[in-house]
Amino acid sequence: MTSRDEQMKKTLCFAIPAVLWLLFFLWYTDLGGPLTREEIDQFRAQLILNGANDPRLAMVTKFMEADTGDDFVMVNGLDMKDAPPELPATGTGAPAQALLDHYMEFMLPELLSRACHPIFDGRSVFGPLDNVAVDNPPRWDRIALMRYRSRRTMMEITTNPAFGDRHDYKLGALDMTLAYPVEPALNPADPRFLLGLILAVIALGSHAVVARTTK
Repeated sequence: MTSRDEQMKKTLCFAIPAVLWLLFFLWYTDLGGPLTREEIDQFRAQLILNGANDPRLAMVTKFMEADTGDDFVMVNGLDMKDAPPELPATGTGAPAQALLDHYMEFMLPELLSRACHPIFDGRSVFGPLDNVAVDNPPRWDRIALMRYRSRRTMMEITTNPAFGDRHDYKLGALDMTLAYPVEPALNPADPRFLLGLILAVIALGSHAVVARTTK
């Protein structure tokens, strides 16, 4: 093996992981910046066509206008219904989870195809252990965290006319819910960071193997 071949192999040890990470980063990150006025107006028009009421339209418009362009996590508090309503796809006597499953059957492909995904889903084991100035705080049955690539991505999903029909099943499954958007200030579990670490270890390991075998 020539020294040129050896150098090429060593270069590829770092180049291939770097390209893989860059491709993932470009898919996982919205590089479009904050929503433009034109985009906001387009999403507003679609919400109106979908029948959004005035209070919700005003709230969502403010949310879009305050866009930073970054990803965010939706913190969902869920209080499940004991006796959900009868809906066409789930029929009579279906448990609340069946209605949520029908909602997520639509949502998961929409989310995953846009680099959005669940982060955490867990059941409450006790009521609030810390409470400051909150009268009768709600006790959620479940808490779920959902990562969104950007507000633009969320609006692409929620303005889809098919979303409204499926969202009825989520509302039908719940006695009470709260969805609160949060932008991470620190997230060591960010897949971009974790993948970068994994690929760096692979690159260093493969480089060491190549260097040892070409001595």
